Amino acid sequence: MPTTALRVELGWRSGPGVPDTDASALLLVGGKVRSDADFVFYNQPQHSSGAIRHEGKRDAGGRVTDTLLVDLARVEPAIETIVLVASADGGTFAQVPGLYIEVKDAAQGTVAARFDSAGATVETAFVLGEFYRRQGTWKFRAVGQGYSSGLEGLATDFGITVDEPQHTAPSAPPVTTTPPPVPTAPVQLTKVTLTKASPSVSLTKQGGTSGAMRVNLNWRVRKQFSGWGGKRGRAVAMHSDLDLDLCALYELNDGSKGVVQALGNAFGSLHQPPYIHLDGDDRTGAVESGENLTINLDHKQAFRRILVFVTIYEGASSFADLHATVTLQPQFGAPIEFSLDECTVRSPVCALALITNTGTDLVVQREARYLVPDRGVGMQRAVDRAYGWGMNWTPGRK
Repeated sequence: MPTTALRVELGWRSGPGVPDTDASALLLVGGKVRSDADFVFYNQPQHSSGAIRHEGKRDAGGRVTDTLLVDLARVEPAIETIVLVASADGGTFAQVPGLYIEVKDAAQGTVAARFDSAGATVETAFVLGEFYRRQGTWKFRAVGQGYSSGLEGLATDFGITVDEPQHTAPSAPPVTTTPPPVPTAPVQLTKVTLTKASPSVSLTKQGGTSGAMRVNLNWRVRKQFSGWGGKRGRAVAMHSDLDLDLCALYELNDGSKGVVQALGNAFGSLHQPPYIHLDGDDRTGAVESGENLTINLDHKQAFRRILVFVTIYEGASSFADLHATVTLQPQFGAPIEFSLDECTVRSPVCALALITNTGTDLVVQREARYLVPDRGVGMQRAVDRAYGWGMNWTPGRK
């Protein structure tokens, strides 16, 4: 490897019938992980050493990438090998066209190594490559070892303890005079991806109705674009200081309504109404930072509905050519993720997700709805009108 700061991209072509694909990494000593903490994937996105971070997916014109950021200088001395894995969710790799893994210099973007995988049949997981130490330096090797048992089977082979659902009632525990061993929490491999065809999910059925739920928005500008302008609506340059704001309209069961947003320093509160807090204001779009809201689900009985939306504060006039991913991560239960559709209108505001308390259930609905405010109407007011919130609005600033 020419440098220690690397970007590992797993790539493929999207299309009808193509299963979702995920990148992950295992850090090995003697061919096994030391513990489940040495597994970096979508539910455990960063290693404790900071050496590997799961950055997430991007879709650019039908070419999808899932990225791991690797800093070999921060890998602990005991680690001998870093295995780079691809897993298919909802199909086999025979249905995934153009699968490849590419290792790039994170700073320069130059390609250091690439392996194109072909000829897959029933495999649902692959070890595509690995970093390994040799005479004091790190090298990359293409592997291409397939598994028909999915990510669960592959991870188990490397020493990961995977949570398995109980299909039968557990038997009575044996009588013993010695203390039982302390159980360890197994790795949760499940996740939920919302789409146009399957746009909603029950948090109650997922077991995610308590604790804190983080709502994360991360983004990447595919091209330098600031919206619509010039002759025939041609694009003009997007500013480098693009600033998106994650916001939430809320309506509580006591009838109170409001907004959580950076404008007017309305950051909310986690432990008193509205039980929603905006963590900060980010301009990078990185998956580990990005824009974050936290919702306190321990007070779910107080909520009637919550609408999470995003506005462009500055740096652009439209979401066109901006790829964004939304992840809702309950403290308990599977993460819920979805990508925004391509923006084809002059929209500076997008409704992301609607969380509704039905009385017996908490339901997350994917909205991914771009709105175009009427002339003289602010972005927040446009969202209010579209969803019938009925609030009064005045201009605000950060």
